[in-house]
Amino acid sequence: MFKEIFNLVDRIPIFNLFQYITFRSGFAAVTAVLITFLAAPKLIRWLRAKKAEQSIRDDGPRSHLAKAGTPTMGGLLIVLSITAAVLFWQDLRNPYTWVLLISFWGYALIGFLDDYLKIFRHNSKGLNAKLKLIGQFFVSTAVVLYLYFTVKDITLLYIPFVKNPVADMGWFYVPFAILLLTGFSNAVNLADGLDGLASGLVTFVGLTFGLLTYVVGHAAFARYLQFPFIPMSGELTVTCMALAGACLGFLWYNAHPAHIFMGDTGSLALGGLIGVLSLLIKKELLLFIVGGVFVMEAASVMLQVLSFKLFKKRIFRMAPLHHHFELKGWTETQVVVRFWILGGLFSLIGLITLKVQ
Repeated sequence: MFKEIFNLVDRIPIFNLFQYITFRSGFAAVTAVLITFLAAPKLIRWLRAKKAEQSIRDDGPRSHLAKAGTPTMGGLLIVLSITAAVLFWQDLRNPYTWVLLISFWGYALIGFLDDYLKIFRHNSKGLNAKLKLIGQFFVSTAVVLYLYFTVKDITLLYIPFVKNPVADMGWFYVPFAILLLTGFSNAVNLADGLDGLASGLVTFVGLTFGLLTYVVGHAAFARYLQFPFIPMSGELTVTCMALAGACLGFLWYNAHPAHIFMGDTGSLALGGLIGVLSLLIKKELLLFIVGGVFVMEAASVMLQVLSFKLFKKRIFRMAPLHHHFELKGWTETQVVVRFWILGGLFSLIGLITLKVQ
């Protein structure tokens, strides 16, 4: 972290500002935005030169065929910008910092291998689906077991709008948390199908969780709002703001018509990071509200598969859900903006839980 490297807090009074989480969180967001925004053009040119281009499904909306040739793997930039902002502005002595970064890079590596095989090895299927799932389960299991054995009261289950824990899940917490991390990582991946959709929605989630992490990590605010106080979790606000900043910077180039896609490198990593954040601040079930659009996208795929296998009928014209509305006649921009509106509403509902308990 900046203040640790240069040790300026004790020498120059103005650098006392660096002790405040809010100050460092703001600059983490700015840092991530600038890195992503300024580095994206060079990355786009490099990816074009390497022919790292997105393959387009021929069974989807016909308008998507024009996207063929758009560079992908832009998630590399998101991962690097978030990592740089966190390392520069967050307290490196806080164990949660390393839990987040290691898990974040674990999911990013799985996505990178998938993208690499698709693009540079010309394997249209990418990483084998079973291997991909096994990799996600491995990272999720490692994170959950670490938290289970090291974090006090991690197994307590809270539900939105109720101030006290409703149950102690004990060992059942382990499979529950593993499924949550793996599921949400895939949910963000499924939502990354339209220009700017996933990056815009993740920005909403990042900002919302930024406020939540600050509250649960601040003893006075947590006590006043009747939230469980979680020591050291306030530092996670820096990560949340870096997350939101990186996605905003990326959105500049990912908005319709997109000049770059994040690929699995970005979507799996972002979903996994958000999932781990929800575990650390005990907002696992609230994540289903704040990330409601991602839940809808994942649910549409599961319902479509289940319906077809059981009844040989499709519920939606195409899954994930955003493609269904495209095939119903909505333009891509209409789908994205309307899903952003839903994402904003879900975030507001999540923030209402700060007061209504």
